[in-house]
Amino acid sequence: MAEVSDTLDARGLPSREARRRLQQYGPNETPEPKPHPVAEFARKFWAPVPWMLEATIVLEIFLRKRPEAVVIGLLLLFNAGLSLVQERRAQSALTLLRRRLPVRARVLRDGRWQLIAASALVPGDYVHIRMGDLVPADLRVAEGQVSLDQSALTGESLPAEVASSQVAYAGAVVKRGEASGEVAATGSRTFFGRTAELVGRAKTGSHLESIIFTIVKYLMLFDSALAVLLLACSPIAGLPFSEMLPFSLILLVASVPAALPATFTLATALGSMELARSGVLVTRLSAVEEAAAMDVLCSDKTGTITENRLTVAAVQSWLTHSADDVLELAALASDAATQDPIDVAILDASSARRSGAPPASPLQFTPFDPATKLSEGILERDGTLVHAIKGAPQAVAARLREAPVDWQAAVDRMAAQGLRVLAVASGAGGDLRWAGLVGLEDPPRHDSKQLIADLGDLGLRVVMVTGDGIETARAIASRVGITGPSCDPEALSEAAGKFARNCAVYAGVFPEQKFHLVRTLQATGHIVGMTGDGVNDAPALKQAEVGIAVANATDVAKAAASLVLTNPGLTDILAAVKTSRRIYQRMLTYTLNKIIKTVEIALFLTLGVLLTRSFIVTPLLIVLLLFANDFVTMSIATDSVSYSRHPDRWHIRALSYAGMTIGCCVLILSFGIFLAGRDLLHLPLGQLQTLVFLTLVFTGQGTVYLVRERRHFWQSLPGKWLLVASALDILAVGLLATGGVLMAAIPLPLFVAALAACALYLAGLDFLKVAVLRRFRYAE
Repeated sequence: MAEVSDTLDARGLPSREARRRLQQYGPNETPEPKPHPVAEFARKFWAPVPWMLEATIVLEIFLRKRPEAVVIGLLLLFNAGLSLVQERRAQSALTLLRRRLPVRARVLRDGRWQLIAASALVPGDYVHIRMGDLVPADLRVAEGQVSLDQSALTGESLPAEVASSQVAYAGAVVKRGEASGEVAATGSRTFFGRTAELVGRAKTGSHLESIIFTIVKYLMLFDSALAVLLLACSPIAGLPFSEMLPFSLILLVASVPAALPATFTLATALGSMELARSGVLVTRLSAVEEAAAMDVLCSDKTGTITENRLTVAAVQSWLTHSADDVLELAALASDAATQDPIDVAILDASSARRSGAPPASPLQFTPFDPATKLSEGILERDGTLVHAIKGAPQAVAARLREAPVDWQAAVDRMAAQGLRVLAVASGAGGDLRWAGLVGLEDPPRHDSKQLIADLGDLGLRVVMVTGDGIETARAIASRVGITGPSCDPEALSEAAGKFARNCAVYAGVFPEQKFHLVRTLQATGHIVGMTGDGVNDAPALKQAEVGIAVANATDVAKAAASLVLTNPGLTDILAAVKTSRRIYQRMLTYTLNKIIKTVEIALFLTLGVLLTRSFIVTPLLIVLLLFANDFVTMSIATDSVSYSRHPDRWHIRALSYAGMTIGCCVLILSFGIFLAGRDLLHLPLGQLQTLVFLTLVFTGQGTVYLVRERRHFWQSLPGKWLLVASALDILAVGLLATGGVLMAAIPLPLFVAALAACALYLAGLDFLKVAVLRRFRYAE
């Protein structure tokens, strides 16, 4: 630990000394290992697609076709470079987003408490931690006591109790209590060698990506069968096996989604940047995709549906207590330092009743614990220790020897008005007596009702989850348009299926029960979104497909969530749903396009070779075709698309049937142009191969525009980058084909005629496409 100079305060550091130590010790963070650019680039050549192309290069060199080998090698380098650039751009964008989610720490600097980024902490700083915090550095506790969850660090599930002179280790979660202490170590010098980072680095598998890879796996099996057929029939067709082998290998490459990783990274990164502008920060990219399929959103009431601006609206006293007495006792069981909205509202109301006189200070205070639903203060009065407790009426009643007979009826009356009801009791020692009730009003946010209606229009069912009583919850739900049965925690064990189908309000919930709620909904086939703000919400946020930490959430909740809201309320969730559904539409275009092109190219090349007993296109031109297609495919990630009005689900069989049907129709066009070139124009083999190459490029381009819109293609405008990519692609292959570069030259009129024929045919095919997609449930 650093030596403390004479210029320092008794506790804490002056800013000047903190800056000096920050330069000496460095930021309170562990640098992320960054792979060397050369190694990162080299990894682009170590995957199934590069392996096949590399094998083709070796075969071409062995067959003394060195120009073809050089061109394939250059194209392989270009694709690897393009993929690396796109991934780096996407990673840079995500790094900027993560910097907007810093862990904060309460530190004593210049003699006053401040909230600063945890990365700026230095040894010698004096820091305060409380329930819901991540311990920002190794702290030697000087005051207070905390219960820490160190399971993420040690694997030990039991909490660790840390008191004065003991060390709270960086990365632990404060489960209970408050404490202050001096920073003993920061950054890589902490006991566990790292700081507590807000954004988890664990990779979460993409459900969407796995589905597309499943489809591609079957396409590869289809292509493999055709390749085996070609090799088996090569003696019959009179084609040399040495030339058929690289041709068959390239045929397999045609079914591999070479652009898939770059396309996914680019699509989700751009979506994340778009969400950041809407006030939603993404910490797990897979959630951007999962939100498209989300059909149930479990939302907290307080601070999410309501304003979290509590005021005391009603006070009811019992026996000899007055309303002022009830508020005074409630204030005794409150603490302004926690800045808890309930405590602040009660302290303000009590202060107003006393005309601004300072409240009595408790000798001992126990903060609110979600497990007991109580807080407690102890005050010495006339030589006697007086205990005051406040909390949920049921929890307070359970602590009393005898509660008033009519307490539940009084609670129900206040709750029916939409008030959050707290009970207050006091007494000497364990002899607690009921003092009264405090009704707190937390009105719904002005935008909650419209938001819930808008989410309903998008096919999402909003379930309100709250720790309040069922009457209070039902009253607030009716004001914001949430209709349906109300349930209590027993529904989870007694009627889980019924709850998942029908319940709109879930009241009396402990934070730990939210996890079981999410599991229950998922077990009945729902894709679940869950909002939360507290440390105990973390398991539910992690379990949900779309965990959402609201604006005032603790660091732990933000760490567990996949989306973090930066603005109050849930309005920004609309942007997340719409953006995720746009990404779904783009990747649906990618998948449909991949199926159609694989069916067309694989069948066309296989049947063409077997029927004509000649190579209707060269392996070099197939590789050139694949890279030309990838160039446009990646621009799909930026396409301008609309979002669907219902949750999006993948239907693999229906999607495959739709793609194969359209692919067979495009196959007819390809064969038609080939036969016209051979039998009507009597083109030599070299020019015929060029014409086939151009046809496959044009149909590949046209298919993107054909399937990007589930309705007729003219009903929406493509994105500008998609148009630019297509124009550059057509211009490039036009110059190569008419100039005779890497292929036999063809006249410009033939190039234009082939382009026009493809455009007209695909425009007519659009009517069949709409019918096919509607038949297979992929059209509105």
